[in-house]
Amino acid sequence: MKLTAKPSLNNALLISICTPNFKGDEAAESLAELARLVTTLGFKVVGTQSQKQSSTQGLNVLGLGKLAEIARLTGNQGSIEEEEDELEELFDDTDFDDLPSENLPLSSADVVVFDCDLTPSQMRNVENQLGVEVYDRTGIIIEIFSRHARTRTARLQVEIARLNYMVPRLRESMRGDNERQMGAGSGETNFELDRRKVRDQIAELKRELVSVQAEQKGRRKQRSELFSVALVGYTNAGKSSMMRAITGSDVLSEDKLFATLDTTVRALYPETQPRILVSDTVGFIKKLPHDLVASFHSTLAEAHDASLLLYVVDASDKTFRTQLDVVHEVLEEVGVDDIKKLLVLNKSDRLSEEQQSALMEEFPDAMMTSTRNPLDIAKLHAYIVSSAENEMVEDEIIVPYTANGIIGEIRSSMSVTKEEYEYDHIKLSVRSSPIDLARLKKRMQN
Repeated sequence: MKLTAKPSLNNALLISICTPNFKGDEAAESLAELARLVTTLGFKVVGTQSQKQSSTQGLNVLGLGKLAEIARLTGNQGSIEEEEDELEELFDDTDFDDLPSENLPLSSADVVVFDCDLTPSQMRNVENQLGVEVYDRTGIIIEIFSRHARTRTARLQVEIARLNYMVPRLRESMRGDNERQMGAGSGETNFELDRRKVRDQIAELKRELVSVQAEQKGRRKQRSELFSVALVGYTNAGKSSMMRAITGSDVLSEDKLFATLDTTVRALYPETQPRILVSDTVGFIKKLPHDLVASFHSTLAEAHDASLLLYVVDASDKTFRTQLDVVHEVLEEVGVDDIKKLLVLNKSDRLSEEQQSALMEEFPDAMMTSTRNPLDIAKLHAYIVSSAENEMVEDEIIVPYTANGIIGEIRSSMSVTKEEYEYDHIKLSVRSSPIDLARLKKRMQN
């Protein structure tokens, strides 16, 4: 199943189902986030609708009155074809609160997107009744992941999630024209064959993913002796822009949700001795689809191995506190509670001086930054270097002139603060990680 923003399929109507456990500001914020997700796919959001329900588990996820209203907005292309006066009567009897929405002309919406998960039967019923394509939140997120994944690991993880999402929907897709033409029995056989093919494909992808992850683990082990910094935070918080600023790299930076899915590792710039590594991780989001959770955890392995976590938030976003809670929850699941952290209040250029002062009073241990301000980047760079140096130890190393290659190794992996040249040796004062220092001394003893 692939979503495609076709020229004739651009206008999206978003629908929120408000339940006793999901309502008010939470529902409104989630719907606004769905609008950004849908826009990322290239659709144009032309309006929003909501309805109160006891749950989202019913066979018909919307009431008849709400379906009739939405059918007017999609041109009555489905099985609901009520007259306008009958629709008005249905609306009067329907218990729902609409979120703010645009005044939609009739037939303006040709895609309907639900801000919840739909069962295959629910999706098929709504599509039949409205006569337009219907998607749920999980389908939208998976499609964004599919489009933005670039590395082999990310593509494998997302394809596994996409196929897992598609399997239970195969039966519904087999119904309709195929069953009418070939008969239920034949359609059922085709369904079983297709499902077996997909499951075999998932198994093969999982085997390939295990192999790729083993290679990644080996590369992380090689880097484990260096001080490393991981940028973590909600999607579109500005992590990639910060990555570019503090590493001088050409990491992709776009004002879109999930512009970055692949973990990128670069050296801090200007470079230090020893080098400090910086990794840009995938952004978080509320209500992450279950099959993508494992993908997230694998991608966040860099954060698990980091020496310092930079919690990057978009300080200009009024919902960043809620987003920060999501980051805390996910990182707690991954098991990074004991790693040193710094809250970075990013995009300060969008805030007034009064707003910045209020945030610093609320978060006194945070750092206010804008990636557009070179002074802010220099301040963050200095903080990272200082954090790395605090973990180093000082020592003196005596290196005979006859020791080949040792001096070069010291200069590449340690900070040399003083050199004294004697008759038959060099005495170096160094700052280094305890691991590097112990390994060097052991090598020199052999």
